[in-house]
Amino acid sequence: MIETEAQARDWLRELPDCDDAAMLRLERLVELLREENQRQNLVSAASLGEVWRRHIVDSAQLLAHVPRGTSPWLDLGTGAGFPGLVIATLRPDCEVRLVESRKRRIEWLERAAHDLRLPHVKVHGARLQDVPSRNAAIISARAFAPLDRLLELSARFSTSDTIWLLPKGRSAKQELQMLRGWHHTFHVEQSLTDIEAGVITGTLQGSAKPVRKGKAS
Repeated sequence: MIETEAQARDWLRELPDCDDAAMLRLERLVELLREENQRQNLVSAASLGEVWRRHIVDSAQLLAHVPRGTSPWLDLGTGAGFPGLVIATLRPDCEVRLVESRKRRIEWLERAAHDLRLPHVKVHGARLQDVPSRNAAIISARAFAPLDRLLELSARFSTSDTIWLLPKGRSAKQELQMLRGWHHTFHVEQSLTDIEAGVITGTLQGSAKPVRKGKAS
């Protein structure tokens, strides 16, 4: 379990994706986040004291479930850029699509991607319901919506091979236990940054809800 900022940095340096250039990009991302947080509340001010553990590693840990070269990555309700912007920073050749509907956060994501020189990042500045359907190899969402609602909104982006990575904090096991109406292989992985938190991961085969038949003519 990663409990300190020093441990978080040490863990990152051991990642195959985190070479010197990637670490410099992460340092710059943290710098940009601190600056922007003075203008808009991207993350809680208290969490900036543990930014490497709470935000950077909490996002980067998802890479352990994704084979290198897997793309495109779709991050729903990305907000301040977690986990999507961290993923793009560590894997700059990966196509990462960030979905965010709030204007000021859209502008922040675009500025950050430009500053970090991440040409394969695309920001979809719209509500998820208005984003055109396109298959994703990975779908992530951090604190975006309850699991059942999330699947209703985003299953159209998924194939039976799509890897879902959903950091759910302390509600992960409960949300998965309560999920009904879907064929899936989801399970909960222990988070590296919180002993009580989990990441729901797996694949989705589709809805198990019966198809409504029209009235006989």
